[in-house]
Amino acid sequence: MENMSDVSARYERLADTVTARIEAVPDDRWSSASPCPEWSARDLVQHLVDSHGMFAGFIGLEPGTGPAAADDPKGAWRAASSQMRSWLDDPSVASREFEGVGGTSTFEAAVNRFICFDLLVHGWDLARATGQDATIDADEIPTLWEDVKSFGSMLRSQGAFGADLEPPTDATEQERLLAFLGRDPRA
Repeated sequence: MENMSDVSARYERLADTVTARIEAVPDDRWSSASPCPEWSARDLVQHLVDSHGMFAGFIGLEPGTGPAAADDPKGAWRAASSQMRSWLDDPSVASREFEGVGGTSTFEAAVNRFICFDLLVHGWDLARATGQDATIDADEIPTLWEDVKSFGSMLRSQGAFGADLEPPTDATEQERLLAFLGRDPRA
């Protein structure tokens, strides 16, 4: 798309990966435990859908209608992701400002920092929960580390991420990042 911003393009690429993982979940794996304590594969999708709606609310938008993840996780994700794509592709929506925890932000900047972070990390969680390839795009790892550092103590508040774990001595950069986020990268 000609008008697509860098953030919109990044979101689309990351959402496409999550979509492929969600579409590949067999019906009998939606209750599988994820690396997020107390969350199933279905719960991860619900979290992603809810986060999309929450960020829309920051700029006064109502999320579109779609099925509940409890009933149709694939349909719920398709609806939320499609809506987010259309918002990010609309410069008048993408550039809307709001006051957030870190001060003034635009919608697209917040999506880039938080939603894209969630797509990468929870995309990995979903892949692990459902027996899929859980590789995170190596080009995204430096950005994830920057995000982690910028989140500071907020990263571990409200149970968002557990205490960091000691990575294996031969850990890859992805494994070191995941261990820092409280995930056992080889479990």
